[in-house]
Amino acid sequence: MHVIDYRINGDDMQFVEIELDSGEAVVAEAGAMMFMDDGIILETIFGDGSQQGTGLMGALLGAGKRVLTGESLFMTVFQNQAAVRRTVAFGAPYPGKILPVNLRDVGNELIAQKNAFLCAAKGVSIGIAFQRRLGAGLFGGEGFIMQRLQGDGLAFLHASGTLYERTLQPGETLRVDTGCLVALQPSVDYDIEFVGGIKTALFGGEGLFFARVRGPGKIWLQSLPFSRLASRIVAAAPQTGRGGREEGSILGGIGRVLDGDNR
Repeated sequence: MHVIDYRINGDDMQFVEIELDSGEAVVAEAGAMMFMDDGIILETIFGDGSQQGTGLMGALLGAGKRVLTGESLFMTVFQNQAAVRRTVAFGAPYPGKILPVNLRDVGNELIAQKNAFLCAAKGVSIGIAFQRRLGAGLFGGEGFIMQRLQGDGLAFLHASGTLYERTLQPGETLRVDTGCLVALQPSVDYDIEFVGGIKTALFGGEGLFFARVRGPGKIWLQSLPFSRLASRIVAAAPQTGRGGREEGSILGGIGRVLDGDNR
């Protein structure tokens, strides 16, 4: 079930259509399904289903790993039980890009940020990856735990904003905003470093730490972390008392009363 056909639709609000042959299946986050053809049966399972042959303890272990990464205990399997091809589609949870990755092409393993996983061919294992360094765990933006995808099939990740892929040569180093790192190969060394002087750290607007990645290997970055977008929305909301600054003080308030937008 590791070979599936797919098509990604849309620009900023993308969804992926996956065509399943008879008997093929995909596993996805609960609530990610957009639509599915008649003949596809869905089943809720503990974990990712890759521990199916290990009994109850294996299923509980898989589910426990998902809890540590901040995900739900359950995932959903979509299997085509019809005699002909059927299609199921999964939508991205917020504006951005869907990244298809053939795990076979990246050494059968990928490290991704929490909440990046969307769906994958059934059999792909979605586990946890602990940060080896204390500094990266405490200040690296994703905590001690990230998602580890293992297998030889297709996996689909979701990134916020525009997606950027880069291959780092051996010893090549890149400094990245901690929230912009989406995924990396296990061969890439990941750590954090202080941005510089106290003035830069406090007033530079870039936070206290950068993520430092060193090759060899591929990395994927996102231009707009969802946490940054959410903070801008909260800051602009009138209910917080900080929004509406672009509306021209008292005139903006009068305008909201006139058009009914004064909640």
